Amino acid sequence: MVTEELDENGEIKIVKDKRSDISGKEKRRITPLPTFEEIDLMSKKDQDKIYKKIKAKTEITISNTGKTVGTYIYETLLNNPKQKIKGKLVRTIERKFYKDELRQILEKQKEFHQELQNDDLYNDCIRELYRNNEAHQLTLSKKGFVHLLMDDLIFYQRPLRSQKSSVSNCTLEFREYKKYKLDEKGNKIKDENGKFLYEKDENGKDKKYKDFLKVIPKSNPYYQEFRLWQWMYNLNIYRKDDEANVTKDFLNSTEDFENLFEFLNNRKEVEQKPLLKFLLEQKDFKGKLLTAEIEKYRWNYVEDKKYPCNETKTMISSRLDKVENISDNFLTREVEQKIWHIIYSVNDKMEYEKALKSFAGKNNLDENSFFEAFKKFPPFKSEYGSFSEKAIKKLLPLMRLGKYWNEDEIVKHSDIYFKNIENLLGDLSNRDKNISEEDKEKWSKSINLKLQEELKDFQTAEIALFQGLRLHIAQYLVYGKHSEGKDNKKFESADDLEEFLKDFKQHSLRNPIVEQVITETLRVVKDIWLKYGNGVKDFFDEIHIELGKEMKLPADDRKKLTNQITENENTNLRIKALLAEMMNDSSVENVRPFSPMQQEILKIYEDGVLNSGIEIEDEYLKISKTAQPSSADLKRYKLWLEQKYKSPYTGQIIPLNKLFTPEYEIEHIIPQSRYFDDSFSNKIICESAVNKLKDNFIGLEFIKKLGGTVVECGNGKSVKVLKQDEYEDFVKKHYANNRGKRNKLLLEDIPEKMIERQMNDTRHISKYISGVLSNIVRVEDGSDEGVNSKNIVPGNGKITTQLKQDWGLNDVWNDLILPRFERMNQLTNSTDFTAWNENHQKFLPTVPIEFSKGFSKKRIDHRHHALDALVIACATKDHVNLLNNQSAKSDTKRYDLKKKLMKFEKVVYHHTQTGNKIEREIPKQFLKPWENFTVDAKHNLESTIVSFKQNLRVINKATNYYEKYVEKDGTKNKGRVEQTRTNWAIRKPMHKDTVSGKVDLPWVKVPKGKILTATRKSLDTSFDLKSIGSITDTGIQKILRNYLEFKGSPELAFSPEGIEDLNKNIEKYNDGKPHQPISKVRVFELGSKFQVGQTGNKKDKYVEAAKGTNLFFAVYEDKNNKRSYETIPLNEVIERQKQGLSVVDLKGTNDFYLCPNDLVYIPSDDELENINNIDFKNIAKEKNERIYKVVSFSGSQIFFVRQDIATSIVNKAELSTLNKMERAMDGSMIKENCVKLNVDRLGNISKA
Repeated sequence: MVTEELDENGEIKIVKDKRSDISGKEKRRITPLPTFEEIDLMSKKDQDKIYKKIKAKTEITISNTGKTVGTYIYETLLNNPKQKIKGKLVRTIERKFYKDELRQILEKQKEFHQELQNDDLYNDCIRELYRNNEAHQLTLSKKGFVHLLMDDLIFYQRPLRSQKSSVSNCTLEFREYKKYKLDEKGNKIKDENGKFLYEKDENGKDKKYKDFLKVIPKSNPYYQEFRLWQWMYNLNIYRKDDEANVTKDFLNSTEDFENLFEFLNNRKEVEQKPLLKFLLEQKDFKGKLLTAEIEKYRWNYVEDKKYPCNETKTMISSRLDKVENISDNFLTREVEQKIWHIIYSVNDKMEYEKALKSFAGKNNLDENSFFEAFKKFPPFKSEYGSFSEKAIKKLLPLMRLGKYWNEDEIVKHSDIYFKNIENLLGDLSNRDKNISEEDKEKWSKSINLKLQEELKDFQTAEIALFQGLRLHIAQYLVYGKHSEGKDNKKFESADDLEEFLKDFKQHSLRNPIVEQVITETLRVVKDIWLKYGNGVKDFFDEIHIELGKEMKLPADDRKKLTNQITENENTNLRIKALLAEMMNDSSVENVRPFSPMQQEILKIYEDGVLNSGIEIEDEYLKISKTAQPSSADLKRYKLWLEQKYKSPYTGQIIPLNKLFTPEYEIEHIIPQSRYFDDSFSNKIICESAVNKLKDNFIGLEFIKKLGGTVVECGNGKSVKVLKQDEYEDFVKKHYANNRGKRNKLLLEDIPEKMIERQMNDTRHISKYISGVLSNIVRVEDGSDEGVNSKNIVPGNGKITTQLKQDWGLNDVWNDLILPRFERMNQLTNSTDFTAWNENHQKFLPTVPIEFSKGFSKKRIDHRHHALDALVIACATKDHVNLLNNQSAKSDTKRYDLKKKLMKFEKVVYHHTQTGNKIEREIPKQFLKPWENFTVDAKHNLESTIVSFKQNLRVINKATNYYEKYVEKDGTKNKGRVEQTRTNWAIRKPMHKDTVSGKVDLPWVKVPKGKILTATRKSLDTSFDLKSIGSITDTGIQKILRNYLEFKGSPELAFSPEGIEDLNKNIEKYNDGKPHQPISKVRVFELGSKFQVGQTGNKKDKYVEAAKGTNLFFAVYEDKNNKRSYETIPLNEVIERQKQGLSVVDLKGTNDFYLCPNDLVYIPSDDELENINNIDFKNIAKEKNERIYKVVSFSGSQIFFVRQDIATSIVNKAELSTLNKMERAMDGSMIKENCVKLNVDRLGNISKA
């Protein structure tokens, strides 16, 4: 197959000769296509790719013959009567081929049927077809019978339903409207004067509704310009050497900004290098000096990423260049908007072409060349901005500057600007008076004073100053609020929250998982509010939340994050294997393979070597990317790593065999006492003595103060700290491939940006859910009007990790899950699943290296969610403040917080230079929330019973609407009409995709309750003698047996080549008789399938229940208390629900049914005698192990898993080969004695 690569104008790309740079050949690629048999063996994804190519090849082949599809197939069959058509000769082709053939047939038939040429008859037809649609009658009257039959009837496709509702709302612009009051029949109600009445609010006034405008498409020229101004004002230029912000050296005047805007406005996209080149050229740098100077700077955006500029303008401009006799200044701002509007809004091909010609005529352009240039214009991406077009038109006049600014636009709206300034300053002043002393300092610093200063400047400003404004100031001037300052209404009671849930629109967030999480969260909050606070106002003081940051990431970033997690997992496995290998090497001191500290130090060591800029041979590079290298590879790799890591502060080699001794330790580049950053990029390995000398300094700050110092390391060994120039050269060379560590090692102080970024990350975690919850705890004194209330305390993974460690909860967790690991030792008759820990003097849970991949000690037990919730609940604002570095700007405030929250210990050591004894108090760990916190946490986690959300909705009544002409007030108008019949929507898959036909084969005995069905299956290597015996056609059975006997194995006989050979010589294996080629066969099977329907051909079609559709398991108990069991098929459940019956027909008083995720309790022998006396509300923690969760069932078999178990420690080993169990841990059959439990959202348990 030959494919051609096209450029952005839809023309074939021309490949340039690399040596001569002369235009060369058109770019084409030749691809051999696989056979259909080979395609059948491919994955679905690969099949789709190949089918697209086959489709293209088939279309080209038919087009080249110059014949219609029917003629092409007919002539092929004449030449080869055995040719298979469907799926072989013609697989899939565009509809236009069939339309062309039908058009030719109809045009030919017109010649023989005079009525098809009769205009009066044609008009009678369309009037009859479209009685109420005069506009469509008029459109069709200009066409003809061929168009009516083809485009309006046979091939008619209704326009796609508008997706406008899924486009986000603008937060700034809306229209207000009132609704008419309607009677029961939906008619408008009039008052005594004959005027229509409107709906009233609680005060008796006309109720006003808000309809927010939709946000602007990103391709709109207004948005393109808006984005450029915003991007420019956020641009910062830094000098690489000292990370100084030098933006003002390049952008200091109106003219500088004008030139930059012009440069960006005429580009499709921009990268760092071209932008720096442009800015430096403005400073008269040229030639080699310019090239060298570019390398000295960087921007604040991602360095290797392209950022969009004015894509719309450049795309339109490039096509206007092809229009003949067009003036150079034709493309004005207004013309660009008009052309964009035609391309964006006209979807019909005919209407689009008509609009292009009309535009060319109105603007005196050459019609043909303009039409040719724009007819194949690619569609714009369906991407949207944050505001509506109306809002952007109001903001742009204030954001523009210089020659792009229009004073008249400002004067026109100046009254609004000054009024908003006055109102805002008044509000801010009132807030200052009302705010509590506790919040005053924080509030004034963060928002109030700064905003007041900015707004006061405009109170007396000249009109000329109202230009070049940043977005947030422009919003305050135009709207009197920031876009995030929405109308926040406090929930007065739990009823308000219930009302919000009722009004919550499904699909409004365009992510069903997020919607489910949010609604479930709000329901839990509502239940807590009702139970513990009686639903009254101001019951909650604070709400603490934790949500993964990745929930707000786009798909590409989530994919990158997943890949990073996989890579980290592989690294962890390799590090564990390397430590285990070191255990066997007597030259390596103090190795503990299960020590997390040693795993981390070796990880930093390996990362430092791999990213040090040295040349790495392929074999070691390959090992460094392998999760579990062989023993021989690990030995080679260990020897290679041995002498390659150097301490960044001394430049001295750190030998691998001394890595785990007290001589070396992990060092935080930015000390945790000044800024909490426990990330990998903030850790290096250095000499312990050097680390003590570095103390509280940041990397470069330490070198500047103590560079050149000789440090005694003990045992007669000393090292010299590098001087500044040596250190900087060393870091730039050895950390060239690790920008994160390089930048931190070259820091002298903590940049303001780092602190702000962490605050922003915290502030923007899950805007939506924290915004809704804010309305419960918002303070109504005017000081708490942001999207997120100050009483929402946001947590993150970093906070929970640190606090769990310091509060002893990691030890609690190990104790909690240890029994499962001890059981694994018993099952495997080994000691591999526990390891003795000297520090704790007890056994800790672990897994052998071969089972480490994908294993997480935390994730094997559902109660880790309760543990995280406990930590988040006990983490105060002060904890969040300290751990998120919001106090990093003030050393005094940071120290005070540490004194309040942390436990300090006295440390005594000797100065490395003077030998003087030094005593210091340093913070060791966070204080526990209360004295017995760890004991209480363990007790309550042991008592926690995990409940699970169920999805048992099988069917519900659907309300369907259709459009028809409805007569109202004497006129007929199109309207939505509700269907009167009952419609059922089925919420589960009814059956598997494969449909079988019932067959009757005399040689097969069919047991009672079973049926014999047959399904078509492609011939492949899975067909052995046994499966050939399952073919319904005995003649084909004989042929395939003979062929298999001749070939010897299914792999040879039924490979794609083997099947081709079979069909070429098929007579040889059929006793010399001819036979059709065999590619698919009908295979029968015995089973309990059910009919698709009861009428027509549906009654002869049988299907199998889809996986996961067994939702109800009936347990019946007879007079002798003996139980019997049955899985209720989904089709029976659906029929019973349609008739308004219960899903299961329970007859006895002790009968019940179970569903997936139900909880059951297994009574002890003593409890069995009197089940009614069991106090389920206060189950002792020892009995929690007797509570199991239903996993699945089929027939009379049902499987469970203990309620706390999330995943098996080892797949198919801990529980069973199915990772679920019929019998409890003690060996008893669960279904025989289990009692069904009910658990509500708050964990209250009762007998069902």
